[in-house]
Amino acid sequence: MYENRKPAWLEALYVQKFFTACSTHEHLKKNEKNICCLDCCISICPHCVHFHRLHRLLQVRRYVYHDVVRLEELERLIDCSNVQAYTINSAKVVFIKMRPQNRQLKGSGNFCTSCDRCLQEPFIHCSLGCKVDFVLKHYRDLTPFLRVCNSLQLGPDFFIPNDNGDDDMTNETPHSTIMDYDDPMSSCSGSSSSENISVMCTKFVRKKRSGLYICGRISSNPVHSEEDMASSISRRKGIPQRSPMC
Repeated sequence: MYENRKPAWLEALYVQKFFTACSTHEHLKKNEKNICCLDCCISICPHCVHFHRLHRLLQVRRYVYHDVVRLEELERLIDCSNVQAYTINSAKVVFIKMRPQNRQLKGSGNFCTSCDRCLQEPFIHCSLGCKVDFVLKHYRDLTPFLRVCNSLQLGPDFFIPNDNGDDDMTNETPHSTIMDYDDPMSSCSGSSSSENISVMCTKFVRKKRSGLYICGRISSNPVHSEEDMASSISRRKGIPQRSPMC
């Protein structure tokens, strides 16, 4: 059969399952397999990238519940001419597999050579798989359409999660300080030749999940008495009196 003439990476791209949980990293977040290692011919997740960093890696994306790849990346591996592309986030993508359709739509224009899907001109293939089937059926050889690609890496915008620490904790910055309220160093005072100046020290308490900082100011002055605290409370205004009737 002519299917046996496909290169191993192309067969893997067609038969491997993507966007399923990685069994190796099932306990970690962001473990969907959305990368195809063209050298190992397997689908991997972002946590697996470290072990395949020297291999050719092709990112698989999702569009209307079907697997797609960027046209510019796939063009480095195989000739994608006459395959209809679609624009997603300002980038052109092509479908990997033939998409089933419920009924034959009648209309003018081109039709896919393999599945009869209506296409825009001048395209004659609706997916990479349809073109490969067409070429193997009529030419029996994909060699003229394959391209030499010794290096293929993920884009700079691809997010590789960090497996070293807890996702809920954020990194400490040089200007953030966590102080204990019971620490005697939590209050500071400075002095000069003419007078003593009470210095307010700011304590930073970081919430674990939100990463926000709550600021509380601790004064070095002694605690005021209850009478002083009561006098500091804002007084209510007196009851307004109605002006006398004229």
